[in-house]
Amino acid sequence: MGLLEGKTAIITGAASPRGLGKATATLFAEHGARVAILDLDAAQAEDAAGDIGEDHIGLACDVTRKADCDAAVAAVLDAFAQIDILVNNAGITQPLRIMDISHENYDAVLDVNLLGTLNMSQAVIPHMRNRRTGSIVNMSSVSAQRGGGIFGGPHYSAAKAGVLGLTKAMARELAPDGIRSNAICPGFIATDITAGKLTPEMRVQILAGIPMGRAGEASDVAGCALFLASALSAYVTGSEVDVNGGSLIH
Repeated sequence: MGLLEGKTAIITGAASPRGLGKATATLFAEHGARVAILDLDAAQAEDAAGDIGEDHIGLACDVTRKADCDAAVAAVLDAFAQIDILVNNAGITQPLRIMDISHENYDAVLDVNLLGTLNMSQAVIPHMRNRRTGSIVNMSSVSAQRGGGIFGGPHYSAAKAGVLGLTKAMARELAPDGIRSNAICPGFIATDITAGKLTPEMRVQILAGIPMGRAGEASDVAGCALFLASALSAYVTGSEVDVNGGSLIH
């Protein structure tokens, strides 16, 4: 029996083949969930949904546009009649130093990572409130906690720190409505975002700072998302769960 039998999940930014979103969608499907994969490109989202099985759907959605988020939620409700889980995974990063961040850079990174998380959450909350149940899982980052240090610039750290504050404030406000809100803070994970950007020297240096001695896999993050989405975490809200191999131990 799957942990998400009879549940429906939306996962944003989940079309990338080696990304955290796709790994999460795959695991959720294995555990019985019907999954809606949202991404910028409709065809890629549909392909990704097809990859994980025939009961799933792919939709185009730019999470920085509130109207897109509302339309996607309406389409998911049309297809599945309910939404139990939202994973706010869509994100972008830019490896810039503090003095190189332009207003455009700031807007791009803050809008996708932070405004996108707010927009999608606002789109599903009324439905979850009506049903008095729901789990929202937000993707933050170890860079929010330690102030960068791998790829993202300071604006990425700021955006992902903002996700933590938003997660906790939502948890507080939505708990009386039966809705839980939690965040995951991945450390260094081998995904498409990091592929090809690491010199061998950087890789050695990064791995030296990880007590478990390996990069994370997308599946490591997906497992944590499954826990937070399922009834296993029924009394967990407002938490940030570190998935970093020990690279940051509080």
